[in-house]
Amino acid sequence: MIGPAFFGRVDWAVSQALRRDLNVVVNVHHYHELTDAPRGHQARFLALWAQIAAHYASWPGRLVFELLNEPRGAMTARAWNELLPAALAAVRERDPGRTVIIGPAQMNGIGALPQLALPADDRLVVTIHYYAPFEFTHQGAPWMAGAGRWLGTSWSDDTGRQAVRDDLTAAAAWANEHGRPLFIGEFGSYARADMKSRQQWTRRVRLEAEFLGLDWCYWDFGTDFGAFDPHRGTWREPLKDALLGAQPGA
Repeated sequence: MIGPAFFGRVDWAVSQALRRDLNVVVNVHHYHELTDAPRGHQARFLALWAQIAAHYASWPGRLVFELLNEPRGAMTARAWNELLPAALAAVRERDPGRTVIIGPAQMNGIGALPQLALPADDRLVVTIHYYAPFEFTHQGAPWMAGAGRWLGTSWSDDTGRQAVRDDLTAAAAWANEHGRPLFIGEFGSYARADMKSRQQWTRRVRLEAEFLGLDWCYWDFGTDFGAFDPHRGTWREPLKDALLGAQPGA
């Protein structure tokens, strides 16, 4: 289970963010054993959440939990829907009032929302991850087979705006129908795409999210999708502007 040294590292990072008035999402991320062979690891997954919930029970409400990042593989919609109530119960037994984020199977894709069975709980937020069109946002990504063929794919607000609007409007409509807030927990583009296209796409996703009243979080801060360059210690200004700049007439 989680040892004190690991908790100490996470506590330090969470504390730094909270001190700067940021909201924090703590999740179980890259749990490959669970998504590849879920039956054998469900008990461990539930025990992890019991431990995490107990550890953070007294922390501020701006710290929220996300039960599992991007369920996939053997963690199908059916398997995830069966596991969700037990995972939520493990949290609620130790932290009844904490906001908990859940997303659908198929890596939190919008198309999987109709298969998500929401547990009865008034402190749930639904999340999606948005990377469409994938050929643009993941071009050249070394972990994606065939992504090299997508290099050179550009994106323009003139031609791509409506697709983003349609996608996010559909997701927001599902959330409204089910009476849940919707959070875009990830959106971003890989570094091999051209910066002008990245800026336009990032701005458009942000604007459509805000028009629909959706909270959002960019993926990510300082690695290969990052809005910040940790080697130079500077913002990538086009991405910073797309995320934080004023957008008159948008």
